[in-house]
Amino acid sequence: MTSPSRQKKGAFAFRPSLARLVTTKRLLARIVLFFEQLLPPLMPVLSVIAFYLCASWFGLFRSVPDWLRILLLIAFAAAFLVSLLPFRTLRWPKVAEADRMLEERNGLPHQPVTVQEDEPAFDTPFGRALWREHQTRMAEKIAALDAGLPRPDIAAHDRFALRAVPALLLVTAFGYSLSINGGSIRDALQAAPEQVVSDPAVRIDAWVTPPSYTGRAPVYLTADGSEQAPIGIPQFSGLTVRVSGGKTAEKVVFRKANGEAQDIAVQADTKPQQTAASASEQQTAAPASQALVAQTHMMKLQENGALEVNGRRWSFDVLPDKAPEIAFDGLPKPSVNGALEIGFTVKDDYGVQEAHAEIVPLENDPTATPLYPLPEYRLDIPRRNARDAKGVTSRNLTEHPLAGKRVRITLVAKDAAGQTGRSPPHEMVLPSRPFNEPLAAAVAEERQVFALDTRKMPQAIALNEALTIRPEETIPKLTNYLLLESALARMKLAKGEDALKDTAQYLWEIALGMEDGDLSLAERKLREAQQKLADALDRNAPDAEIKKLMDELRKAMQDYMTELAQRMQNAPMQPNQNAQNILRQQDLERMMDQIENLARSGNRDAAQQMLSELQRMMNNLQAGRPQRGQQSQENSEARKQMDKLGEILRDQQKLMEQTFRLDQQLRDRMQRGETDMGENDPLLDEMNPGENGEPQDQQQGQQGKEGEQPSDQMTAEQLREALKQLRAQQDALGKQLGELQKSLGEMGMKPGPGFGQAQREMEGAGRELGQGRGQPAVEGQGRALEALRQGARDMMNQMMQAQQGQQGQGPNGQVGQGDQNGRDPLGRPRRTQGPDFGDDVKVPDEIDVQRAREILDAIREKLGNNPPQEMERRYLERLLDIQ
Repeated sequence: MTSPSRQKKGAFAFRPSLARLVTTKRLLARIVLFFEQLLPPLMPVLSVIAFYLCASWFGLFRSVPDWLRILLLIAFAAAFLVSLLPFRTLRWPKVAEADRMLEERNGLPHQPVTVQEDEPAFDTPFGRALWREHQTRMAEKIAALDAGLPRPDIAAHDRFALRAVPALLLVTAFGYSLSINGGSIRDALQAAPEQVVSDPAVRIDAWVTPPSYTGRAPVYLTADGSEQAPIGIPQFSGLTVRVSGGKTAEKVVFRKANGEAQDIAVQADTKPQQTAASASEQQTAAPASQALVAQTHMMKLQENGALEVNGRRWSFDVLPDKAPEIAFDGLPKPSVNGALEIGFTVKDDYGVQEAHAEIVPLENDPTATPLYPLPEYRLDIPRRNARDAKGVTSRNLTEHPLAGKRVRITLVAKDAAGQTGRSPPHEMVLPSRPFNEPLAAAVAEERQVFALDTRKMPQAIALNEALTIRPEETIPKLTNYLLLESALARMKLAKGEDALKDTAQYLWEIALGMEDGDLSLAERKLREAQQKLADALDRNAPDAEIKKLMDELRKAMQDYMTELAQRMQNAPMQPNQNAQNILRQQDLERMMDQIENLARSGNRDAAQQMLSELQRMMNNLQAGRPQRGQQSQENSEARKQMDKLGEILRDQQKLMEQTFRLDQQLRDRMQRGETDMGENDPLLDEMNPGENGEPQDQQQGQQGKEGEQPSDQMTAEQLREALKQLRAQQDALGKQLGELQKSLGEMGMKPGPGFGQAQREMEGAGRELGQGRGQPAVEGQGRALEALRQGARDMMNQMMQAQQGQQGQGPNGQVGQGDQNGRDPLGRPRRTQGPDFGDDVKVPDEIDVQRAREILDAIREKLGNNPPQEMERRYLERLLDIQ
């Protein structure tokens, strides 16, 4: 390296940039010179490495004895060490050598780089000035120096081009290593494998059959075992090896990843390929027939390993099948009729086979003898996309004795491989049937006492006897008294398990009869019909059976709706049971027709999902029980106020339309300059107020029957007078709104600010009408309508909150038949609350199943035509959700 004092000589002293450039070029030149020294001695080292790789890849080390393998390994190591000896002469190039290389390769005459460091021979002023001028001129030639690439001149060291031999051998050996007989680099460091002689007369047919639930096709193994990478297969796949031909029985071995060998047993149903023609030939051909027997070996693959047979080997990478995952999607909740509704999410590698809810009591006496087993709650798993599914299931468990008790609920999912997954437990009170009749609730309690523990039958008998102490006061109906006495006799005589179950069922039927009469029996038949249809859809029953079960479901639904209609005939309308919440028979028939059509078309999954939705709707259907006492009176009064508000809204809308029409006609007269079109106009007489000063609305609604309004023939003055006469109607509406606010205050409700704003806008519109100005009056009436709608919404919110507070929790902790979180009695979202105020948009909520089926058929047809482009085919498969 040049010292700083030397770098400042010559032109470098007054041109620092040039000095830095030359320093960088010198460093690059020295690196190039170093590699020119390095490459020639590196060729023997690379050749030794290439010969070692060739010997390894050609399988030399695995085909020779161990002593020869070790000897070859020592020879290659010695050759490698010897090839490193020439590196002792390596040295770092000097600066002068770098300068000389730069000058020679850039074609610079007169040594422009070296001359910057030289000094003149005669140190005279003239000579020094002349030398400096020469250095400056030479410095201009070294502005663009290029060190270039190394030029090792390997040909001078290898005149016969022997270096090409290891290169060609290396490429050939690498290609051979990819074959079945190719070697590995590690062969030189490990003992040679046991030589297995392959019998060419033996035929091997082997394949792997993944489990059916994976949806994967079988994997056929090549006859020569040429697969290099392990074959990925699902866990629990079936390995089948069929060996035929040869003179001796072949041994089929599965070698696990830890080296343990496992013999695959021969199946008992193997058959010979040839049979003897006669009894005499059987004796002579016995040895040959033994050799020609086709043997089948089978096993389940559960871990990584390799199959070895007849000198061939296949490696397997077993993909583990994870256990399914299941969790609650929200908290379990009861429906209106006491059914338990559970939302859940499931996830599995290949799809969940079945799932259920495990329900166990928290207070469990180990010595108790329950009459019934734990309740069964099967979750409805969708068939399509069961790998990552989400659903809601509703089951009625109110008949089980644990209803009303605190239980622990755990969701359990099971896949086709038998693995199970469990969710975190959730504790809650199992929903029970809400009884409004105290006597029915007492009978149900008797049944629950001995059904949970048969040893407590004396306690249940004591409860029954207590109910009949004063029957004339507590049991108004003689039929109910006789039923209790007959139940008491059965309870005393019941001894075995069957008799106890019959007694428990009899008590439950008595309780339901006291509560709902024939409605409970119809509800039970409906639930049984729904369950039978669900089971048939789950096991892919034939269409004839589906049609029969659908007919039974229709009959049970008709009987249930008939009983429900008879029950609701004398029941007053509740606030949450307006016209839009009433269940129509046409809706149910349409839904059942869709279920049957989906089942016949093969879409059983959609049919089962719609049936589950129907069950949820029926569970949330309110029975319309009449409310009692003060609550019924308050609801009736609230209904009247809501109806009155609706009338005010309609009248205000009509008045605004009439004001707008008269104002438009008046403007038209003024623009045409017409001032008089007649004095005796019939509209003036029709719009005059009555004797009590109130407007005659009925007469106004009968105008223009012939398609022509009477106001069309009125003069401008008459139209202005008609506008003034509308003030009485506007003032009357404002007065009605004030009375409405007063009534709401007496009911304990606080009128919203919208009512006050509406009343002020009405007063302003009345003043404008009194002056005959229509346009300002219409604007004020529009603002009054908007304020009325806002006040109506506030009023509805207050009424719903008050209703929820009054109903609160029903018997046994069940939610009352209230709003159900903004849903109608069928469990569907409400479109509006209370009367329609005209501010909602009605959107159809029914799916056109026929149109969806046509679209799916079109997609299947296009996919069946084998689209030429891979992208289009995958897109169509994703539309059909093909896994």
